[in-house]
Amino acid sequence: MKDKIEREGIILRRFRSEDMENFWVLSYGRTNLEWLNWNGPYFNDPIYTKEEFMKKIVPRYIHSEKRYAIEVAGEVIGEISWYYEDKKLERWLEIGLAIFDNAEWGQGYGSRALKLWIDYLFNEVTDLPHIGLTTWSGNERMLKVAQKVGLKEEGCIRKVRYWQEKYWDSMKFGVLREEWRITPYD
Repeated sequence: MKDKIEREGIILRRFRSEDMENFWVLSYGRTNLEWLNWNGPYFNDPIYTKEEFMKKIVPRYIHSEKRYAIEVAGEVIGEISWYYEDKKLERWLEIGLAIFDNAEWGQGYGSRALKLWIDYLFNEVTDLPHIGLTTWSGNERMLKVAQKVGLKEEGCIRKVRYWQEKYWDSMKFGVLREEWRITPYD
């Protein structure tokens, strides 16, 4: 597995120890944490203090093959990940994406990172026939990014996500290996 992949001004690379203090500031240490309103807000995930982040999050990130930093112009702006939905069988691979600073949204970084990540996964990580992405109907930006990169809507589980006193749909997207035009990244 590669430690770093790069294309079109986007670098996806493994997190390093020296990234973690700035990564905490980017993801939890600022006053504007707008990304939390879109990244599964119905889960009510905690906002980590620096100490909690260093103890609970850092060990899962450093040198992980499943979580990479998204770097643009020398700065980490987010993370991209993969995991098995069916943890024991390892036949259902899902991906995730978060750009933490909303000043970086709308510039195409997410869609370029997602394309590069899917290429990498199909090229290097898995021989599985499918890669999926799950979001919710309130996250209009992620819905557009999924469609823009060529993922197909595969399912809508209606009104199962509750947030801000309203029910939202869980949206499933995916792509089959034979549908994806794998672009070499070297």
